[in-house]
Amino acid sequence: MCTGRVDPAFIVRAFSNGADGVYIGGCWPGECHYVTEGNYHALSNVLLMRRILTHIGLNPERLRIEWVGASEGVRFAEIMNDVSKKIKELGPIGQAEGIEPKKLAFKLEAVNNIVPYMRLVERERMRINLNSEEEYRKFYSSEEFDELFKELITDKLAVSEIMLLLREGPRSGEEISEILGLKPSEVSKHLNLSARQGLLRFDESQRVVLPQMREDQARA
Repeated sequence: MCTGRVDPAFIVRAFSNGADGVYIGGCWPGECHYVTEGNYHALSNVLLMRRILTHIGLNPERLRIEWVGASEGVRFAEIMNDVSKKIKELGPIGQAEGIEPKKLAFKLEAVNNIVPYMRLVERERMRINLNSEEEYRKFYSSEEFDELFKELITDKLAVSEIMLLLREGPRSGEEISEILGLKPSEVSKHLNLSARQGLLRFDESQRVVLPQMREDQARA
């Protein structure tokens, strides 16, 4: 399978299922067997996902992409040994970063819920036509990308976490802020915008509830 077909959802699923690391191996840039230049597409997805891992508190080194030709058996073996060594050094996912299993599962589910949106913004706003891996890595570490990430991903992920939290029951804005570690002003912005979009509503005591939640659930 072309590395360009490796969807971000596959990566999130692997980590959600307990994988301590994910390795993606593909043909060398410039040697793609398809007109789509799938290896550059894969590199773009990996660099975006590494940034998301950092954002949710995971070590981005847990996700790695390398290029290996079909005849490079020795190189493949060396890479796999190095990947295995590095993952062992990093330790169990979440535990090494000080994230409790329940909280980690919550954060990964929130990421998974915005994968369809991520596909869209990566294709429409972040995909670039560059000619080398170095140029791609330079772009994804640039201030331009930082601004795009804040504009397109950060807020969307925060809303995803809020929606997940509200599935458990009504919450006040203050509770949401404390549980998710978000500034009260950020929570207020997300709640008001989401309410206008019909994603949530406020009950009579100004707690936040999901629209489909029954009245008896909202009162619980």
